[in-house]
Amino acid sequence: MATIVEVARLARVSTSTVSHVLNGTRNVEPHTRKKVLDAIEKTGYRQDALARALRRSRTDSIGLVVSDAGEPAFAEMVHGVEEAAAGRGLTLILANSAEDPEREARAVETLLERRVDGLILARCAQSSAVVDAHVAADSPPVVLLDRVFDGAPCDQVGADNRDSMRRLVEHLLTRGHRSLLLVAGDTRVPTLQERLAGFQDATARVGAAREAVAIVEGPEFGVVRAELGRALGAQAHTCVVAASTPLAVIALECLRDAGLKVPDDVAFATFDGFNHSDLFQPSITTVRQPAFDMGVAAVGLLLERFAAPKTSPRTTRLQQRLELRSSTEDFVLRATEGATQDAAELDASGA
Repeated sequence: MATIVEVARLARVSTSTVSHVLNGTRNVEPHTRKKVLDAIEKTGYRQDALARALRRSRTDSIGLVVSDAGEPAFAEMVHGVEEAAAGRGLTLILANSAEDPEREARAVETLLERRVDGLILARCAQSSAVVDAHVAADSPPVVLLDRVFDGAPCDQVGADNRDSMRRLVEHLLTRGHRSLLLVAGDTRVPTLQERLAGFQDATARVGAAREAVAIVEGPEFGVVRAELGRALGAQAHTCVVAASTPLAVIALECLRDAGLKVPDDVAFATFDGFNHSDLFQPSITTVRQPAFDMGVAAVGLLLERFAAPKTSPRTTRLQQRLELRSSTEDFVLRATEGATQDAAELDASGA
């Protein structure tokens, strides 16, 4: 394998000049730069990335761990991280935790063994003490993505989950809905916990009867599916809201199995949603995360932390977008007595 000395000899320059061309550490005259690049091509020289990283104490790489890179919202976050990292000459190393704390811990340890310069984590609902320790450590820096924790000792970027759910439910209430069902899922996950809180904020504000509001929670999808089936059989709801894309799939399957059509029999809305959801029939009302922008913001926070490692941790929350479509807007509400009056009162209160 060719060496840097051979490249320098063929280009008739010093090895330091070759190094400056390779690493961009100093401006090199265009004519000289071309000679070096031609010599690199002729000799087939390749840098030893590990040796270069050891010399510079940097690998120009970052690690990203998410629970499911195939899930639409996380896929967009990964895309945002990758685009932002590539724009700064950083290599992204991606791992899936599959919501498994042990798998998450192994992924983090592996990334650290590869000497990544920083970590971006969408943490499991119950991360291990190993991951907790790395999050609290100063080096390498960590940015938490999507799942924001109160009092976390590191930078974080997430969305305005509580406020967005409140806005969605208030919209549904102004249309006369009072019998609402939330498919909340695993509320140990901070994102889902915040969406549950927003749902409770909105329904409490109008004094919706407790028996008319149902919440389905569960640590596993199988549990959620079973509980949702029972809830749909026990009471007729006018609107079902899913707190994430996977939960939306379960909810739509359960509605189908119960013989309920959207929006003929029940209105339906979801968070995160599906790609090209406007092509669904009916098109689905969705609270859309700025997932790509969240990924970009996470890289931005990491770069700022590289430059200023001693500054206080920052939390950034981006606003989500409410996309109203036929799954809720085409539902014809068979209003109970007083529903229209309640809706008018909610409008008058400034919702």
